[in-house]
Amino acid sequence: MNQFWLKVTKTIRHHAYNTLIKIRGAWWDYARPVADRPIFIVSSSRSGTQMLYKTLSESSEIGSLQREIYSIWDSLHHPADKNWDTHTLTADDASQHDRDTITRYFYAHTGKTRFVDKNNQLGLAVPYLHALFPDATFVYIKRSPGDTLNSMIEGWKKPERFAKWSKALPDKIAVDAGVYTHWCFFLPDGWREYQQASVEEVCAYQYRSIHTALLEAKKNIPVSQWFEVFYEDIVNNPVTELRSLFQQLGLSFGGGIEKHAVNLLSKPYDSQFEIRLDKWLDSTHRARIERVLPSLNDIAQAMGYSS
Repeated sequence: MNQFWLKVTKTIRHHAYNTLIKIRGAWWDYARPVADRPIFIVSSSRSGTQMLYKTLSESSEIGSLQREIYSIWDSLHHPADKNWDTHTLTADDASQHDRDTITRYFYAHTGKTRFVDKNNQLGLAVPYLHALFPDATFVYIKRSPGDTLNSMIEGWKKPERFAKWSKALPDKIAVDAGVYTHWCFFLPDGWREYQQASVEEVCAYQYRSIHTALLEAKKNIPVSQWFEVFYEDIVNNPVTELRSLFQQLGLSFGGGIEKHAVNLLSKPYDSQFEIRLDKWLDSTHRARIERVLPSLNDIAQAMGYSS
C-alpha cells in the first residue's frame, strides 16, 4: 500500500509540475518578462563546471534547471547547420527568436528571470551569449592542463555520456588508431585535422581551442560581468572562494549554501571522477600527458598558471 501511494504522489507531483510549466509559459507569452543578468558558467569540459553549477544552483535567488539543456541550444544552432564544422557561435548568430526561446524556457521551468546555465560547448559561443543577453554574467572556471587532460582522456572512454550529441556526425572518427570512434565534448574550428590523432593530442587541442576562445571573448565583456575562479583554489578553500564568488554575483551566501560548500569535496557530483589535485601525476595517462603538456605552456600562462 505504501508503494502504491508513493507512486500516486509522484504522479500527482509530475502532472502538477507540468501544469505549472504550461501556466508560466502562457504568462510569459502574455507579459514577456525579460531575462535579468543570467549567469553562464564557461570553460573546457572536465574543468569543474558541474561542481560550480550545482553550487550556484543552491541559491533560491536564481533559477536553475539542475541539468544541461544541450537539446534546447542545439534546436537553435545545431552543428549540422554549419556542416558539422564547429560549435563556435558569434554575435551574428544571435537573434530575438533565440533570446525569447531561452528566456521563456527558463522562466516556464523555474519561474525566474535570472537564471544560471552551464554547457561546455557554449565556451565557444560567449560572443553569441553576450549578444543575446548584454547584461549576462560569465563565470570562467580554470583548471590546470595536466588534470584537465587526464579527466578528458577518461571522458573519451565514455562516449555514452560525452558523445551523445555526435551520433549523427557524418565523419569517420579514428582517434588513437580507431580506439575511439565517437567525437566527445565539443567541436572547435579545425577539428577534422585531428580525426586520426592520438587522444592526448585531441584533448590538448580542445583545451587550447576553448581557452583561447574564452580569453579572446573576455576582451569584449565588461569587467563587471566577467569573473574568474581557479578550480584549484576552490578545492583548497571552498568556503572562502565560493563566498567571494557569490558576493561578486550579488547572491546571498547563507547557512545552507555555506554548509554545502563545507561538504563540497566529500560529496562529488560525479562519482566517476574524484575531486583531487594533481591526479594526472599518478595516472596511467601520465606519459601521454607529459608528451603534449609543453604545447600548452603558453595558454596556461595566459590563463594565470605559472610554468
